[in-house]
Amino acid sequence: MAAALALVAGVLAGAVLPLWSSLPQYKKKITDRCFHRSECYSGCCLMDLDAGGAFCAPRARITMICLPQTKGATNIICPCRLGLTCISKDLMCSHRCHMI
Repeated sequence: MAAALALVAGVLAGAVLPLWSSLPQYKKKITDRCFHRSECYSGCCLMDLDAGGAFCAPRARITMICLPQTKGATNIICPCRLGLTCISKDLMCSHRCHMI
C-alpha cells in the first residue's frame, strides 16, 4: 500500500512540477535574461544584438513599431500589448500597434 501511494505521489509530482514555470509569478521580469519568450511575463524575449543573448522586454504600446506575429524563441521586435493590433496603414511604413 505504501509503495502504491509513493508511486502515485511520484506521478503527481512529475505532472505538477513542470507546470510551475508556466505560472505568471514564476515568469521573468523585464530586463531579465531569457532564452525563450515563454520564460517572460510579457511574452517577449527580445534579441540583444549589442551584448548577445536576449532579455525580457515589454510588449509594444500604441503607435510603437511591432511585428504582427511571433515565431521562434526570441523576438526582433515585440508584439503589441493586449487589445492592440499590429497593422501597417501605409505600404511604405512599418507595422505599428493600433486600436481597432
